[in-house]
Amino acid sequence: MKRDKVMTVMNRIVISIFTFFLVNIVGAQDILLEAESFDNPGGWVVDPQFVEQMGSPYLMAHGMGETVQNATTQVSFEKSGQYHIWVRTMNWAPGEWDAPGRFNLKVDDTMLEKALGLRSGWGWEYVGETKIGKNKSAHIELVDLTGFNGRCDAIYFSTSDKEPPSSAKKLAEWRKTVTAESNAPEEIKNYDLVIVGGGIAGCAAAIASAEQGLKIALVHDRPLLGGNASSEIRVHTEGIYGNFERILRMLDTEHYPNGHVEAEIDQEKRDKNVKSYENIDLFLNWRAYDAKAENNTIQYVDARHTSDGKRIRFTAPRFVDSTGDGWIGFWAGAEFSYGRESVDTYDEAWEKHGELWSPKEADNAVMGSSVLWGSKEMETDQDFSEVPWAMPVAKSYKEVKGEWQWEFSRNDLNQIEDAEEIRDHMLRAIYGSFSNAKKEPENAKRKLEWVSYLVGKRESRRLVGDHIFTFKDAVNEIKFPDAVVVEKRAIDVHYQTVLEDENNPDFISEALFYKGIQYYIPYRSLYSKNISNLFMAGRNFSCSHIGLGGPRVMRTTGQMGAAVGFAASLCEKYDVDPRDIYTGYLPEYLELIESQKYRKIPESKK
Repeated sequence: MKRDKVMTVMNRIVISIFTFFLVNIVGAQDILLEAESFDNPGGWVVDPQFVEQMGSPYLMAHGMGETVQNATTQVSFEKSGQYHIWVRTMNWAPGEWDAPGRFNLKVDDTMLEKALGLRSGWGWEYVGETKIGKNKSAHIELVDLTGFNGRCDAIYFSTSDKEPPSSAKKLAEWRKTVTAESNAPEEIKNYDLVIVGGGIAGCAAAIASAEQGLKIALVHDRPLLGGNASSEIRVHTEGIYGNFERILRMLDTEHYPNGHVEAEIDQEKRDKNVKSYENIDLFLNWRAYDAKAENNTIQYVDARHTSDGKRIRFTAPRFVDSTGDGWIGFWAGAEFSYGRESVDTYDEAWEKHGELWSPKEADNAVMGSSVLWGSKEMETDQDFSEVPWAMPVAKSYKEVKGEWQWEFSRNDLNQIEDAEEIRDHMLRAIYGSFSNAKKEPENAKRKLEWVSYLVGKRESRRLVGDHIFTFKDAVNEIKFPDAVVVEKRAIDVHYQTVLEDENNPDFISEALFYKGIQYYIPYRSLYSKNISNLFMAGRNFSCSHIGLGGPRVMRTTGQMGAAVGFAASLCEKYDVDPRDIYTGYLPEYLELIESQKYRKIPESKK
């Protein structure tokens, strides 16, 4: 007893010392203000695309050359006094010119003199000191100076003059300490099926499974559904409907030019139709950040709100990865591939195009990402700022709009890990090319109408299923016994034109088309080979690099989503895993899919 009492006293002393140490390092009165959680973002946009690489969503002043309205928020402090201020930001186009994304920080009525957005690479910039008065409150504003994509991740107020950590790992740990974040989300939600990714594939999976009576969570990191088809990215949907015309017509777009403003009309239709299903719980602006698997079975997916930071744990007997980048499979330990296989791996040679089509040795080359944009003719002359920081990319290229050919891929850049650099490269290409075009007299009245800030990806991780769909499968038109997706769109593979001529801009691509075939994708390519309860639908389905060339378009991936949704309903009915549908319930599954061909879309959902 005496020993236990001594140990209890010692434990209290240790805890007290640790608490004293922690308070002095972090300080209970110190505050980490996440920019994405501002009360009013003003004209700044929340960008959550690169959370896995840089640690957090952030605010960005995407004004296309015109300064945006201030982002504002109110901050409460536990103690009044003198505070040091750091801002986590970056100069996204460093060089011998003024940084394009400069902004100021305003505290109450005081504009702090130091311009921000000057540091090359993400890191903390020291702003100075401010005094917090007796009311223990401050009004904070981000003041954009350029309109060219200034970005702010977080603001740190501290009574200590010690700079916060910058390395990704230490920063993540420090963030959790400062915010006192628990290891697990406090809220847990249970569903029959959890679908992560609200592109066309994810939406189709949600509708198909919901119509069969399942309770669905559809988790999507943007405010709008549709992925690349959304009015935020504006790629039109291509491909055929297969057996799922009714479902896909509720979600797809007209074949307007890519980047067209009428994408907003189809956006309204899509959002309305998905929201009309009472058993689909839609989690917009929620980004998944982890998936836990035990014994090769996913137990849960954790997601965080992109603005307020709240977290939810989603549990279900089965999950669908429609993230495009294969994040759920990646976190869960699913087998995946990235890059081009050697020409001999799946016998995918096409002598006409040689190495551009399929290389002798495997490499990390993939199809690139696009950032679409456009301009419009105004009644009066329009000014556009000088953009010297864009010229090393744009060079002498000039244009007033960008279609699908505006694409960037480079072997030393990963489409996931380097996605922010890829997006920023495209922004420099756009602003520089438009600036060049504005020097032509006929473009004097041209004004930038719209530039996406979201990366429209074509290819990254491809999760491995029981069957890997290849170019040879398509060319031979193999009708698999478990064929659930059918397509006749040409197989097309993109490459950067700079590979043909070094004088070409590196942000323009071309496509190689293999036409005149109809091909089929088997159900076995739509569930994971080694994670027992994971489906995948979208461009991260099980295929080779060339195999992705045709079915990566959105009506085809929508077919995959619908097929997966119906499979999930049978999994629920018989309490089995996705593979078991192929091995034990295939006739019933194919009959269910075939029956969809004859169902019509209700007038209310057109």
